[in-house]
Amino acid sequence: MKNMRPWTRRNFLRGLGTALALPALESVHPQKALAVGANSEYPLRTAFMFVPNGMHMPDWTPKNTGSYFELPKILSSFEHVKRDLLILSGLTHDKGRGNGDGAGDHARSAGVFLTGVQPLKSEGAEIRAGVSADQVIAKAIGHQTRFASLELGAETGRQSGKCDSGYSCAYSNNISWRDEATPMTKEVNPKLVFERFFGNQIPSEESESQARRKLFRQSILDFVLEDARRLEKKVSYRDKQKLNEYLTAVREIEQRIERADLEKQDRPDYLTEFETPEGIPSSYEEHIKLLGDLMILSFQADVTRVGTFMLANEGSNRSYRHIGVNEGHHSLSHHQNDPAKLAKISEINEFHARQVAYMIQKMKSIPEGDGTLLDHSMIVYGAGISDGNRHNNENLPIMIAGQGNGLIRTGRHLSYEFETPMANLLLSMIQGMGAKADRFGDSTGLLRGLNG
Repeated sequence: MKNMRPWTRRNFLRGLGTALALPALESVHPQKALAVGANSEYPLRTAFMFVPNGMHMPDWTPKNTGSYFELPKILSSFEHVKRDLLILSGLTHDKGRGNGDGAGDHARSAGVFLTGVQPLKSEGAEIRAGVSADQVIAKAIGHQTRFASLELGAETGRQSGKCDSGYSCAYSNNISWRDEATPMTKEVNPKLVFERFFGNQIPSEESESQARRKLFRQSILDFVLEDARRLEKKVSYRDKQKLNEYLTAVREIEQRIERADLEKQDRPDYLTEFETPEGIPSSYEEHIKLLGDLMILSFQADVTRVGTFMLANEGSNRSYRHIGVNEGHHSLSHHQNDPAKLAKISEINEFHARQVAYMIQKMKSIPEGDGTLLDHSMIVYGAGISDGNRHNNENLPIMIAGQGNGLIRTGRHLSYEFETPMANLLLSMIQGMGAKADRFGDSTGLLRGLNG
């Protein structure tokens, strides 16, 4: 250890055309700094996860506030990480309402979700929303990582044309906005995300390495194995275990992407005329999990510290036959209080929650210092509409997972006064991530009570 060169979190395992970022290793940090504790040594990450068409609120909202509450039906899959959750009731996005602009609640709800700004009703080039919270954070801290931010989605969508009552499709299909007129287009293909993370920055070498791997079906790990073996001789025993777990996770994701490619190759003859992007699994559930695992891997390797993830586009009418719901999601959301439709909406909501619970539990299983990856993160999950039938924007279903390096006191359900701006939460997270801002959207101040 005495002969080791200084390390930083930007160190990579390198091979031909490949740069594999390292996870957090205790050997990277001076022993004196390790004694300070995890909160001061490990970077803070944040992600915003979005679901469309509102929520069946009676099955989402805990009956009791404070620390003594039971998880309702939709959130039941979070039972093992209940103490890592902060459920927030009462938050409002006023700028998601019509405010004189008429219909178009779905488009507005996505456009305002991370901006707190009323989207301009336009389907042409004159789209206008606002800079989203994730991009405010990315502009402040993005230079510290290889990628400033990560935008993911499990459903494709157009960036132009009309999608909702005169609103551009750009509003319904994006929650991340670089500036008021430029959405950060999400990536839906896990294979492209993987290559972006672990391909070399030099285009010519990246093309060579990708071609070689495809020709010989070699893993990215084959190219960095020699560097990894040298590294293992220099780190602590705990770091060897962590490095092996990390490399195993990388390979497991590679194999899942390869299986998705084979699914395409094995399609029936009558489907061969249709082009399907490589790397997208045929299973919607596996697609979500694979993208979620890539987001987790990007945080673990400190490739980025800011992410957004749309599990589906706003207004999505996807059906959920794999859980016994054959009708389209958007159609069902106009339930008119029909008990049968409400039960199916609740099933869809619970399905989405299970996918997020999988990611949260996985983050909690990854150790970092004296805590976990989840302890050093703030993951927001929710929707821009409360009840899908009413299209209302008050009392939004919002939850935070992770303690955010001590910024969040979890294991509680908080209920705020009517009309408390959701933008207050976004402003609090912007400041918590180290970005300077006095106001954001229609905020009236920081959101009280987050740290107890």
